[in-house]
Amino acid sequence: MARKGRPGPRPDRYPIAGGEAELLRDADRDGGWMLLVDGVPQSYVDLSDPTYLDFEYMRLMGDVVDALAPPDEPFDAVHIGGAGCTLPRYIAATRPGSRQVVLEPDGELVQLVREQLPVKGVPGLRIRVTDGRTGVAALPDEADDLAVMDAFAEAAMPVELATREFVQDVARVLRYQGVYLVNVADGFRLPFARRVVATVRSVFRHTLLMGDPGVLRGRRFGNLIVAGSRRPLPAAELTRRAAGGITRARLLEGHDLAAFCAGAAPLHDGEQIITPVPPPQVFGGS
Repeated sequence: MARKGRPGPRPDRYPIAGGEAELLRDADRDGGWMLLVDGVPQSYVDLSDPTYLDFEYMRLMGDVVDALAPPDEPFDAVHIGGAGCTLPRYIAATRPGSRQVVLEPDGELVQLVREQLPVKGVPGLRIRVTDGRTGVAALPDEADDLAVMDAFAEAAMPVELATREFVQDVARVLRYQGVYLVNVADGFRLPFARRVVATVRSVFRHTLLMGDPGVLRGRRFGNLIVAGSRRPLPAAELTRRAAGGITRARLLEGHDLAAFCAGAAPLHDGEQIITPVPPPQVFGGS
């Protein structure tokens, strides 16, 4: 909510380093705003209610966060990719006392968010203008309970943030009980998502995958959530949430997850990899 004497967000188009950002007001929610970059939705932020998660994949991420520890227990978290800082706002609201850092390479986007979707009042949150690999490399060992990878450039996941070498560095930053949470987008037959899952499984003993059943079957383009940890994950609780929540999803773990990525090799630095982008019709293009 805008501070007294300060104008609220302004729906408009804004030049940023990564292209053009656009802010759209949600006519159905007083505090709701959609942030798009080059026509691709990046974040939905409700300035009046930071616990409201509009995107389906973000709701799944919120479910994972909720299930990892008792309510109100604070986290130390690093977010690779910032945009509107939706999940950091959610964690700050639901787990008071959390300390979070967001790594976002687009300084102009960061400035836009600070001015139009203010984060100054979000306790414990810092934003560093840096790329994911440089930002993670600068973090100390065993510094965080949660690492979230939700970064896209031109609607595609940066391949340098998907490799085993990067995931190993993330694992270095996490405490033993820490969790790595990844948003990956893919389409027909999910060849890239299978390799991302294989990559995370090669580093973390316990891994699960969540997503819309149609996306998981490779029938349409969409987002999938991968979680990895050295300790067992709350799969039973997340399965219950996935089956009974507003966002209906399916969860894969164990043998089912092994079958999902059977034959898929982990991604490595130096490979020539083309990351998938959504077809134009996904976001209303021609």
